[in-house]
Amino acid sequence: MIKVVFENSNFIVCEKEAGLISEFSPTSPISLPSLLCKQLSLGELFTVHRLDKEVSGLIVYAKNAQTAAAISRQISEGLFQKEYLAIVSGKLSSTSGKLCDLLYHDKQKNKTYVVKKKRAGVKEAVLEYSVVDYDAVNDTSKLKIKLLTGRTHQIRVQFASRGHSILGDRKYGSPLNVKPIRLHSHSISFFDSDNKENVSFTSLPSWF
Repeated sequence: MIKVVFENSNFIVCEKEAGLISEFSPTSPISLPSLLCKQLSLGELFTVHRLDKEVSGLIVYAKNAQTAAAISRQISEGLFQKEYLAIVSGKLSSTSGKLCDLLYHDKQKNKTYVVKKKRAGVKEAVLEYSVVDYDAVNDTSKLKIKLLTGRTHQIRVQFASRGHSILGDRKYGSPLNVKPIRLHSHSISFFDSDNKENVSFTSLPSWF
């Protein structure tokens, strides 16, 4: 049973469990939107943003093309706000900061790399973070992260490239095999164009 946080005639906000893909797929009959359609007896849903399969937390789906276009426009204009919670290895050199990188996603390997120069397929990635807590015993840091761009595996690779991999994220260097990986879509905020108001939703994982 998918946990629905909010639903109206135009969109649904729900919590994705780690391990589910967040968009319809011809190669996988089991996806979050397909399960939602079945659970709520809906004919269709529109994917407007995505979460990695390994990542848990809040995600929004549009119920119609007009709402999908309105939310997608906010995302492209940087008006759709997304914050994440994470636990990473090590102690960061600063309690807050901004990470800026050039990223290249290899679709065949489904892995993203930090690169030094712009070329075809390379995109700029920017995020801001603040350290919530440092656990000296386990040498781990709890972070709150605000995405300013939405690149594939962005948070995971930006921190891993600096020696602070997400706990449990074996793909990007974590030696720990904890599940789910410690990255969660904590907060989303956007403008509800039908009701003419800003809306925001939050979710906390058990491990934070």
